[in-house]
Amino acid sequence: MAEFTGERVIPGKVDVDLWNEHIARYTFAGRLARHKCVLDIGCGAGYGSAELAQVARQVIGVDPATDAVDFARENYPAPNLQFVQAKAEALPFADAAFQLVVGFEVIEHLADWPLLLKEARRLLAPNGQFIVSTPNRLYYEETRRKSGPNPFHEHEFECDEFRAALQEVFPHVLLFLENHAEGIVFQPLDHPQVAEVRVDTKPADPTQSHFFVAVCALSPQTGAPTYIYMPSVANVLRERENHIDKLEGELATKNQWLDAAREEHQRLVVLHAQQTEELQQRNKWAQQVSRELDEAMERVAALQEELRAEQASAREVVAQYEAKLAELEQDNQAKTRWAIDTEQRLTKEIQDRTNELAKCVELLHQAEETLEQRTQWALKLDGERQQLEAQLAAVAASRWIRIGRAIGLGPSVRTS
Repeated sequence: MAEFTGERVIPGKVDVDLWNEHIARYTFAGRLARHKCVLDIGCGAGYGSAELAQVARQVIGVDPATDAVDFARENYPAPNLQFVQAKAEALPFADAAFQLVVGFEVIEHLADWPLLLKEARRLLAPNGQFIVSTPNRLYYEETRRKSGPNPFHEHEFECDEFRAALQEVFPHVLLFLENHAEGIVFQPLDHPQVAEVRVDTKPADPTQSHFFVAVCALSPQTGAPTYIYMPSVANVLRERENHIDKLEGELATKNQWLDAAREEHQRLVVLHAQQTEELQQRNKWAQQVSRELDEAMERVAALQEELRAEQASAREVVAQYEAKLAELEQDNQAKTRWAIDTEQRLTKEIQDRTNELAKCVELLHQAEETLEQRTQWALKLDGERQQLEAQLAAVAASRWIRIGRAIGLGPSVRTS
């Protein structure tokens, strides 16, 4: 939490005027905090709780942000000061636990802001007081007309709306207007400071006020004096002179930036002219490309039409091919069935003929055996014949046979 973002005040990170308007509210509440148990809702960095702890018996500061609570604990340690992380809409404390409850610049940050008022009443002792502040919406809108609405604010109030909202919860409400006012200070140099204050009175105008501060209670309140907070550094003229010097330095720096910006502007003007000419050329080129693209698109359309025609023709050819294929498929199936039937028939015939051939072969083998047997028999007979012929030849050649035949005795033998 080192930088001021606009959500909460960081000591040493904001200008003097902003710091004074915030710390002044805590000095205003400090008059009512003496010897009391005090709750500071939305304590932020903790500087306000520390201010109240100087006079209060006990102070508890609460804030929903972890970094805020850590910063407060580290920078404002005190025996009667405690910091707790909690939301304003749901506070972890017992009923009627505090004699003074403060909630400065917190109600406008809450979407469900009525819960803050209900919690404050619940925690307030019967004789206690609740001090709450918020910026004037009319003044705030005017001062922020250039920068826009505060992104951290959920709801801003006008005076009558703020008073009515408080009176719905608290029976007694004293409303104060907080403003930066110019004053002339006569401060003794060597004597104790006892202040005498003169305030020129005039009718208060809530529409012109910077902030609304309300002191709310459950029982009637007495007295509502004007309270003036005078910072220790109060030489407004010197502060303004220092501020003017600072602004003049910033103005000189901005003038330098402006001169540089003018030079940059001239450079950009020349660059713009060059880019304009280049853009015109590119536009011409783009128009030419667009025409060529249109022609190409027309050609594409024609090609698509041709493609559709060719696709239709192709589909027709495919349909014819498919029909022919179906016909061929049927013919093929028929031929396949004929081939299967023929194969089965031929297989059976071949089997039958094979069986017959086997029988023939067997008969042939038998015939060959018989022929071989008869050949052997014939050869045997031929051998016997040759033997007989030899014997007959020998007999015919016998002298005795010739003699007997000559005399008419013995058998007649043929020799051939």
